[in-house]
Amino acid sequence: MARVLNQTTYNSLLDSLYKLPLRNRVQSLTKLFPGLSVDTLKCVVAQECQKRMKGSHGRLTTPETVEIIFTNSILMNEEPGILVRLSDEVGLTPALLARCIVERHYQRSDKSKPAKLLISTLMKNTALIDDRDLAFETYLCLLEDDEYGPIAEATKQSKGYEYEIHLRIELENCKISFLHEDHLRMKGYDKTPDIKLEIPVAIDGQVINWIESKALFGDEEVHRGYLKDQLYSYWNRFGPGLVIYWFGYVEDLEKIHQNRIILIRDTLPTNMVLMEHL
Repeated sequence: MARVLNQTTYNSLLDSLYKLPLRNRVQSLTKLFPGLSVDTLKCVVAQECQKRMKGSHGRLTTPETVEIIFTNSILMNEEPGILVRLSDEVGLTPALLARCIVERHYQRSDKSKPAKLLISTLMKNTALIDDRDLAFETYLCLLEDDEYGPIAEATKQSKGYEYEIHLRIELENCKISFLHEDHLRMKGYDKTPDIKLEIPVAIDGQVINWIESKALFGDEEVHRGYLKDQLYSYWNRFGPGLVIYWFGYVEDLEKIHQNRIILIRDTLPTNMVLMEHL
């Protein structure tokens, strides 16, 4: 299954994605793009959703809008899943909509919002919500949301850690000596890649000193964000490196770096040249 996409294929994928309903889009995309891996499609869908929410969250969660949604949710005398159905109508993900409703439920008489810590605790354990129906509706929203909320975030973190461990195992199998980020933090580094090679390796003729693992899909916006927040810092400290987007990436991202060498791959290369082989 393909994971590295040219720009034309990626644009076609996004165009198809925008035309689909807001939920359960992966199944439709697998039929439209049978040559792409399911994991790649899931990542693209999740990342598109996150970008869309960043752009529309403020507009869709104004006090006036939340008040209308809150009133409608109370008046609707329907089967369970009211908030999930409202999320489709409003355009918010189920977890984000549920969080807004829970905040409104606990809003004080002076219109001040409840503490963020309280709301975060309630979203992580919906059994603590004092209204039985709202607790159940919120729980359903979290189950239905693959992009936002505590369940989605825990899944994302777990997947990221899983691939970091996978990378360490692969390097050990290749007899490559390295330090991982916990070792580097103990040594006092504030900016730490997932892997710092104790002895550099060569990949396609380029010496590599560090490796960063990303359990997601790398498009230009995602990659530029990581360059600014992480990768250029690693390059400044340790020199050339490698970032692995395990679920694929758009071709030609390396051109963004200009004279800074940061290779991009979707798996650990098998053609690494070790120092003793030189």
